[in-house]
Amino acid sequence: MLQVHRVSRRFGERRALDDVSFTVGGGRITGFVGANGAGKTTAMRIILGVLTPDSGTVTVDGRPIDADDRHAIGYMPEERGLYPKMKVAEQVAYLGRLHGMSKKAAEDSTSRLLDRLAIAERANDAVETLSLGNQQRAQIAAALVHEPTALVLDEPFSGLDPIGVETVLSVLRDAAAGGAPVLFSSHQLDVVERLCDDLVIIADGQVRAAGSRDQLRAEHGGDSWQLSTPGDLSWVASVSGVTGVEAAGDGVLFHADASTAQNVVRRAVEAGPVTSFGPQHPSLAQIFAEVVK
Repeated sequence: MLQVHRVSRRFGERRALDDVSFTVGGGRITGFVGANGAGKTTAMRIILGVLTPDSGTVTVDGRPIDADDRHAIGYMPEERGLYPKMKVAEQVAYLGRLHGMSKKAAEDSTSRLLDRLAIAERANDAVETLSLGNQQRAQIAAALVHEPTALVLDEPFSGLDPIGVETVLSVLRDAAAGGAPVLFSSHQLDVVERLCDDLVIIADGQVRAAGSRDQLRAEHGGDSWQLSTPGDLSWVASVSGVTGVEAAGDGVLFHADASTAQNVVRRAVEAGPVTSFGPQHPSLAQIFAEVVK
């Protein structure tokens, strides 16, 4: 488990992080979401020891993180950091050796990863000859080659087409299934929502929301309901306590407290068959818009 506890960091007069705390659980994938300049990359660099915090701590399994812990983390920066003239497999295996792997172990791990990431046929090509998406896959292989105890990935899906996204998702799920804490940032909220167990939303250097996906949906869902029926529902907007009525497929979405919503559905049942009724959970994009405004 990785834990960031009350971390703050300034750059001159600008406070990049302000008392930031969040946890990345072992075996869980945590999405780190925020606009450009929100503080995501600064927080990741502090976890890795690239930057030092002005205050606060980073711990691993309840103890202060040290150099050995950081050496065992798989890190992928947003900026591509591979040597452009080196061959793909040579580059990835070389980075494995830098992490203390034997030559054979590094080469075997490289071969497995390039195959999983569907770029094995480009293993002997120079990095600079790859498309941006394939360079991204190679960089992900470089982050995973030493079988890291945790992963910290800054925009790992940047430049990937839909097939590439699914390929990388599968690899990250396998890493988490092996017990590694996985933290990644992304602007692709649909991908974050689909992949993550937990979410951290940051804005202006402060954590605005954090928790499991289901927990955040429950906390920020408000009193939203969906009612579907083949009958006329125009009357719903006139019910006392109901607001925000809008059409949705063969029914309506509306806001109301639980008691009022039950009254609405009872009236609908009296008028005819009800196809479905239940709470409407917000998307990550809706939660993000709510907490950062």
